[in-house]
Amino acid sequence: MSGPYLPPPSGRVGRRVGPPPRPAAVAPEAQLPTRAQWGAVPRRHPATLAVEVVGIALGLVGALWVLATVLAVGGTGATALAGVLAFIPLVVVLATVRWVDRWEPEPRGLLAAALAWGIGVAAAVALFFNDLIAVSVYAVTGSPEQAQVFGTVVGAPVVEEIAKGAGVLLIFLLRRRAVDGPVDGIVYAAVVAAGFAFTENVLYFVQYQEALTQVFVARAIYAPFAHVTFTACTGIALGLASRRSTAAWVVLFPVGLAAAMALHALWNGSAVLGASDAVYWSIQVPLFVGLILLVLWLRADERRTIARRLGEYAQAGWFTPFEVTMLSSMPGRRRARAWAATRGPGAERAMRDFQAAATSLAYTRQRALSGRYDPRARRDEQELLERVVRSRAVVTGAGRV
Repeated sequence: MSGPYLPPPSGRVGRRVGPPPRPAAVAPEAQLPTRAQWGAVPRRHPATLAVEVVGIALGLVGALWVLATVLAVGGTGATALAGVLAFIPLVVVLATVRWVDRWEPEPRGLLAAALAWGIGVAAAVALFFNDLIAVSVYAVTGSPEQAQVFGTVVGAPVVEEIAKGAGVLLIFLLRRRAVDGPVDGIVYAAVVAAGFAFTENVLYFVQYQEALTQVFVARAIYAPFAHVTFTACTGIALGLASRRSTAAWVVLFPVGLAAAMALHALWNGSAVLGASDAVYWSIQVPLFVGLILLVLWLRADERRTIARRLGEYAQAGWFTPFEVTMLSSMPGRRRARAWAATRGPGAERAMRDFQAAATSLAYTRQRALSGRYDPRARRDEQELLERVVRSRAVVTGAGRV
């Protein structure tokens, strides 16, 4: 797409050019709908926000408990300063996650629940059980050094990755259709991990006030993505499971969780052994670079998936080739929104909805073709096609703004 999004001269943007092909013996999930089929598909009742509401509520409860603990240690002033400093790396990580999640932005409610889980639930669970493990080891060995080493190298990686991974797993199980692949898994894992790291940073900044500058540099500048890298292993595993059988997560989740624990244990162990710099440059940095390259490749794969799936709808007359080209290019999408903005705010909103609905439509079809077909897929497809038609009409002036 070399210029702004403009309708073809005929003005017949996206108009169906003929009946869709009807090959013989086609599986239900491979068939594309016709207008005549729409009336046979039941409307979906509005989805409840139970998962999001409960997740955020639990996060708030956990955060209040952790906050009370921190205030008891450092007081109001130190805690407020620690919160401001911890907010800096949180913003950096969340901004990065937003960039990764540009093709198909995840529901904001689920992202808020993931963040709340990391800040409150995962942090509270880790704080309680990390202390319990340290006290238990000390009671057995009588050695505070052994208790600290065991808690740091073994206890913390196991407890913290389970606490964070549980949040990602719950999203996967309760909102399965919101996870379409490894990118989605990485996004949810990164948001949970960012929330957890925020609370942990507050704790560290309060606990080590006398060396606040050094601790801030080490945690907020030196390794702000450490927890994200660990928990991303769990997210990738669940993302891969989303493209396989319904029960694939039973095998893949423990594999991803074990990898997260191993990386976390290696990182903490290097600190105990005084080899943080060596491990950071030889292992942590290459792993983070590898994660970046993986995300870039996965994003490119998402673009190809969108182009392929929407190309199939274009063959059936739902999109023009011009629209498919625009929708499978980030620069093309930006130019299309800029062009729509010249027609007024209503047209711009409609263009954004057109792009979002088309992207969701592509992933709905991809989900069905990858073996996750169920009756709801056809219902989702109908609603998304209706959104595409309606928003296109507004953009081109054929519908109400």
